[in-house]
Amino acid sequence: MRHSGGVSTPVEDTQDLTGSRVELEIGPVAHGGHCVARWDGRVVFVRHTLPGERVVAEITEGGAGDRFLRADAVEVLTAAPGRVASRCPVSGPGGCGGCDFQHVDLAVQRELLGAVVEEQLSRLARIDRRVVVRPPLGDEDADGLDWRTRVTFATGSDGSLGLRKHRSHEVVPLDACPIASPELPDVLSLPWPASRVLAVAGSGGDRFVGAYDVTGDLPSVETDGLMADGRRVSGRAWVRERVRDREFRVGGSGFWQVHPRSAETLVDAVLRAADVRPGERVADLYAGVGLFTAFLAEAVGPEGTVLSVEGDARGSRDAKRNLHDLPQAAVLHGDVEQLLRRGDVGERCDVVVLDPPRTGARAKVVRAIAALRPRRVVYVACDPAALARDVATFASEGYDLGEVEAYALFPMTHHVECVAVLDRRS
Repeated sequence: MRHSGGVSTPVEDTQDLTGSRVELEIGPVAHGGHCVARWDGRVVFVRHTLPGERVVAEITEGGAGDRFLRADAVEVLTAAPGRVASRCPVSGPGGCGGCDFQHVDLAVQRELLGAVVEEQLSRLARIDRRVVVRPPLGDEDADGLDWRTRVTFATGSDGSLGLRKHRSHEVVPLDACPIASPELPDVLSLPWPASRVLAVAGSGGDRFVGAYDVTGDLPSVETDGLMADGRRVSGRAWVRERVRDREFRVGGSGFWQVHPRSAETLVDAVLRAADVRPGERVADLYAGVGLFTAFLAEAVGPEGTVLSVEGDARGSRDAKRNLHDLPQAAVLHGDVEQLLRRGDVGERCDVVVLDPPRTGARAKVVRAIAALRPRRVVYVACDPAALARDVATFASEGYDLGEVEAYALFPMTHHVECVAVLDRRS
């Protein structure tokens, strides 16, 4: 059906609906940065809108015979409370896919994220739980801009940098990115002979630029000057990050939270959730460069033990450097599932902390963790659906969901970070 003055006309079941416009009443927010509407007996996932709005939506994916469609709200007929003017000129329909909620007030963004986490827990884990999403520590009055300290830009056909459209390989050229930290190296002003360029601003004052092609690194790594002609420039391939009173070395392309307040926010939440005691044995799984391990090791003291388990070789090397002053911390490199299955993590743990990738820990890892019989598991999740699925598996293994803290560590986007407590059932 095509929208024309509020009238929709029938289409054949085989017709591609891309480009068609329809009027829609917008329903609840869904995981992924869109809201749910219904039209002609099928679900439509609509971006750039809010629950309760009435919009004209343009179909971006799907045909008349599909179970669901994707669409962009291209005209707002009735706006919902919380809608604001976007502060990015390329964030709307057909533009950059990096932000989902430039059109939403920050407080309302957090309400939407909380609703998503609640819905995922209810649908996938059969747990009804009120979830309040908080801003990063010390960031309560921020405007949601100028925060991203790590950005991977894509290269257009002319060598200029930008970000990709939503669900597309097409690159939207950028002169600036409103959510990028002003401390980032200025890579947007130059053409690059690479498929992607990573810019990093470390909290320790270092900067890093990495240029990559589809096969790996190009000989183009630097920290202070700027260059884009493929010549090798001397400089560190890592940055320093500071959290509380500790400094961490992180490979320039290694994993680190992208909001400058994220690391401290999550460390505080994990320590509060883990409630480790002096002398306890703790396993920190998917530990990266040892962020949580370091502070957990301080908490268990010299009589305790923390095992830092990480599959990425560079992350494990950085962890060894970052934890060298903590003899109670040990670093184990390898696939988490394999190491658990082989017994390398040990037979028992008092507490397990895990921060798995976006796909979650999954059933085999969850069951192996439960076999360690920890009194408490602290699960750090960047995807609420993966968290909910793993929580359901933990429940089947005798672990009940306790406190869930959630943080909007990626303002303007649909991403939300959760720290969940799972306690062994008596």
